[in-house]
Amino acid sequence: MTRIDFYHGAGDKVQTACHLIGELYAQRRRILVYARTDSQAAQVDRQLWIQPATGFIPHCRIGASLSPETPVVIGDSLDDAAHHDVLVNLGGDLPPTFSRFEQLVEVVGLDEADRGPARERFKFYRDRGYAIAAHDLKGG
Repeated sequence: MTRIDFYHGAGDKVQTACHLIGELYAQRRRILVYARTDSQAAQVDRQLWIQPATGFIPHCRIGASLSPETPVVIGDSLDDAAHHDVLVNLGGDLPPTFSRFEQLVEVVGLDEADRGPARERFKFYRDRGYAIAAHDLKGG
């Protein structure tokens, strides 16, 4: 069953997600970043070029010829996912077919427009018996 981690209180969702992606990449995990808009996907792409400052996280867009071999793939669809390891949800809605991933990472911002739908997703997962861990980013 998919393990779900909620990271609450992200001041900058993309920056926080990229930090988490860096940690997951260091653990040799394969990551699909679910970004619902091209603008958000471009932000993630840009951020992964500069974060971490001392390294590089190989990444590409979903559908690229190298996506099956690339550890981090960014896209607005889960249909073409070459792996089912970690899904990072930046979409703000319930990711379709999330349950085929080993781990789902939900990054939740500070504004109510993001927190409200996140509460609904949390309730959805909890009501279906998923193991959920909540991490408060504001405290540290």
